Amino acid sequence: MTHAERADRTARADALCRGAYREAGGPESGACLVAVGGYGRGELAPYSDLDVVLVHDDDVDPGSLASTLWYPLWDSGHRLDHSVRSASEMLAASAADLRVALGLLDLRHLAGDPNLTLRLRTNVLAAWRRSARERLPELAAMVRHRHELVGELAHVAVPDLKEAAGGLRDACVLRALVATWLVDVPHVELERGRQALLDVRDLLHAASGRPVDRVGPEAWAQIAAGTGLPDAEAAQRHVRRHGRRIAHLSRLTWRRTEAVLARPRTSGARRPRLEPLAPGVAESSGEVVLDGRVDPAREPLLLLRAATEAAERDLVLAPATVARLVAEGPALPVPWPEEGRHLLVRLLASGPGLLGVWETLEETGGLDVLLPEWERIRLLPHASVVHRFTVDRHVVETCVEASRLIRRVRRPDLLMVAALLHDIGKGSLVEHSVAGEPVAREVAARLGFVPEDVAVVGLLVRHHLLLPGLATSRDVDDPATVAEVTGRVTSPLALELLAALTEADARATSEKAWTSWRAGLVDALVRRAAVELCAAAGEDVTGATAVDPELPVPVALADGSVTVALSVEPSDDGSRITVMAHDRVGLLADVAALLALQRLPVRGARAWSQGDLGVSRWEVSEVDLEPAVLRQQLEAIAEGRIDPGGRVRRLETAGLDPSVVVRPEASRHATVLEVRAADRPGLLHRVLSVVAGLGMTVRSAHVDTLGPQAVDVFYLQELGAGALAEDRAASAAHAVRAALT
Repeated sequence: MTHAERADRTARADALCRGAYREAGGPESGACLVAVGGYGRGELAPYSDLDVVLVHDDDVDPGSLASTLWYPLWDSGHRLDHSVRSASEMLAASAADLRVALGLLDLRHLAGDPNLTLRLRTNVLAAWRRSARERLPELAAMVRHRHELVGELAHVAVPDLKEAAGGLRDACVLRALVATWLVDVPHVELERGRQALLDVRDLLHAASGRPVDRVGPEAWAQIAAGTGLPDAEAAQRHVRRHGRRIAHLSRLTWRRTEAVLARPRTSGARRPRLEPLAPGVAESSGEVVLDGRVDPAREPLLLLRAATEAAERDLVLAPATVARLVAEGPALPVPWPEEGRHLLVRLLASGPGLLGVWETLEETGGLDVLLPEWERIRLLPHASVVHRFTVDRHVVETCVEASRLIRRVRRPDLLMVAALLHDIGKGSLVEHSVAGEPVAREVAARLGFVPEDVAVVGLLVRHHLLLPGLATSRDVDDPATVAEVTGRVTSPLALELLAALTEADARATSEKAWTSWRAGLVDALVRRAAVELCAAAGEDVTGATAVDPELPVPVALADGSVTVALSVEPSDDGSRITVMAHDRVGLLADVAALLALQRLPVRGARAWSQGDLGVSRWEVSEVDLEPAVLRQQLEAIAEGRIDPGGRVRRLETAGLDPSVVVRPEASRHATVLEVRAADRPGLLHRVLSVVAGLGMTVRSAHVDTLGPQAVDVFYLQELGAGALAEDRAASAAHAVRAALT
């Protein structure tokens, strides 16, 4: 089935309609017969309806023509969808019903008065363009509802060629968007995918003997035979690849349409405004692009940085930007630098924003650069009918689900990488968890994880099916069942991560794969295994704290010439900022405000007391910082000449709800407050400002950023005293939680 066969089928139908119009005595002026919808586009499948309308001028009575025209069409055996309307009724119906308006955009003359057809088509298009800004929100809502109801052609188990996201209906909507003159679509790419799907639909009609759009499992072999592909799997990849491309074009075009609609009407072109986001990347009209300040040929992290900013902010990652970075950007060093690893984890943990960005990376070759192993599972169908998605989409959905669980785990970076790689062995001849483990270890090592972390990632991939398998088939209270878990998962950290990965994997599989019953069984098994592992490891919740170094005190600070000493030295992938000042309530909050105002991402920090001095060290990802400029701004904040509160709040972004916990058992001399929250500008300033406002001092602080999550531990004391009373500790936790939520 080809475009030529569809054209021939349409030509035969046109001849039939013209003959019927002529035999019925249809006039050559004042009335016409037109095709609309798919017939109007000349895309008749073997069992498509003939969508036709008899149109007449308002002052012309069609008389008996309306009752005699349809009989020869019915007698021919065609399925007929017909109506009779005046020209003004056509325009009124188009204005009242969006579906009618879309169908009339493809109106095509068949017989009768060609001038009436031309006039009607001109008026329909003009009305569509005039009303586009008012009607497109309704069309967008219709498209979203259809996508939610039917799913994606590229990824659902039983795809619908017409109604699914990326299907033929979306291709028609894209043509309608182009007809508004508000946006454009890459025509060649759209047509290539549309014609391929039309070919497949023709094969389905011919094979089934009826109009059908859903591709059942048994149909893939027939499609393979009809398209000259080697087997059913190749046919699936062929269809899904075109569906993914159309879905990508659809999402991209709709985001650009929404950006146009959000702008006020202007009489002339506006120069796009660039809003800086991160070094080298900026936002322009809702898309992440390069800002021109960094040479792509010299910065291997630009692609990751652009993708991460787009996903976290739910913006479009401009395809042209990715294509340029793929073509011009240098290869990432092996192993990856620490910043690259953090950017990847932030990208994976960005939540729903990951879906569109990952799709763009796929369509533009970005994934070939970042993760060449992705080709193993690209558009790979699942063998199990339990899965609602293809393997690659399931993996992305698992990352989205895992991103909601990072507050539960100590190492969200390992969780997110394991979520990305847990099914990388699919498609192998051996069990996919076995095949995937060495691949996952190789990728984790390339990303720059230390050997101990590489081993954990490998273990998670190897045993990601362990917990649900045992929990649902064995007695979780039996010591032998617990021993089977602890014999394979040998550390409390690995068990904690495996439990989160198990839930994320199940939730991404299908709505029925993670029931409350199954969740309860897995949780019971994990709790029993955790008791055994923690006892064996002698582990408690306090964690280890590093011994604070004794730093030399600068002469100028010692003799009172300056109130603050600040130094900057290069470190791995960034800079280390050291601040010393006479200790006071709010000192750390001021330093945190300084870093937030400078938009310096904090990867880690330590703070401690040294005599009457407060000392803090901050690891940031920027280089070439000016110590004098930083010190002057810090002094201005401390003296009240700069109020950072409002400025810092404008930099903050929403994320998961924070976790704020008091650890009373962690120290006898201070109250330990543990904060896990989305890493974002202003986070430390917000926490430390609350603590300072309560009149509490920070004896020491331990700040770490693991991918998207900041894990910050503060040892709090009353001014001139020891640990906080129970009520004061509770009030501190409540105030911090309220400030971050």
